[in-house]
Amino acid sequence: MEEHRKNRQNWYGRILCGLIFFALCGTIFCMGVNAREARQEAKKAEAVKAAEAEKKKAEEAKKKKEKKAAEKRKKDSSVQPGVAVGTTEASDEKIVYLTFDDGPSENTQKVLDILDQYDAKATFFITGQKPEYRPMIKKAYDAGHTIGLHSFCHDYETVYSSEEAYLKDLEEVGEIAKEQIGFVPCFIRFPGGSSNTVSRNYTEGIMSVLVPKVLELGYQYYDWNVSSGDGGTATTEEIIAQSETDKYHQVMLLFHDAATKETTIEALPTVLEYYKNLGYSFKAIDRESLVVHHQVNN
Repeated sequence: MEEHRKNRQNWYGRILCGLIFFALCGTIFCMGVNAREARQEAKKAEAVKAAEAEKKKAEEAKKKKEKKAAEKRKKDSSVQPGVAVGTTEASDEKIVYLTFDDGPSENTQKVLDILDQYDAKATFFITGQKPEYRPMIKKAYDAGHTIGLHSFCHDYETVYSSEEAYLKDLEEVGEIAKEQIGFVPCFIRFPGGSSNTVSRNYTEGIMSVLVPKVLELGYQYYDWNVSSGDGGTATTEEIIAQSETDKYHQVMLLFHDAATKETTIEALPTVLEYYKNLGYSFKAIDRESLVVHHQVNN
């Protein structure tokens, strides 16, 4: 009986030892698994951290590149006396320089929307006539379009009353641009163009004085080699017909951005389609662009 009891105790002891052994093995195994998982998690964390660092580095490099490009664009578009602007030598590249005078206006956003649909860039020669729409100047610039100067008041009698009056008007519209985009652009367009004769009604020979003067001051003036005819009462169909030509490889096309120019908005998509189908690209004026000058008539 005593021997049977001892045997039973030994059997329980062996069972207990076995259970302890398996428990220890399980614990060691679990510890190994946990350690392996911990190492894997650590590696994942390191990989995530490295990826985040790389992403941050790429973002910083991108911001630095964008900042540098923005600074260069600003410098290249600014008035720099003594530094030449543009070229009169047309290349074989097929380019349309869409230009819009007299804005910003109620129609500026509509123009921007159409341009965006065609991935087209343009140049806006601004005035100071509608203060409530001046934020559109920055919006156009931020969208990659060029801002040029047209006139503060766009009143021929005032602007062309004297050299001093014209330069004062130019300075005032330049300040509007500076308020919106941070600098005074070097690109300008005379009210009526450099070939206008209306200025003769106020000052004989004034254009012959102003043309070399603005160049001396670091500006460049731009006329056009194609006019849409939208400055008057042309219909949508007439604007389209007058805007379309295959005569030039580089087209400097005159439009107007004003509240009364709904026909311009209606005609613009058709004109863009026409030049797109002929293989033209649409670029904003920059410091390297073609310069179109008319013959001075006063």
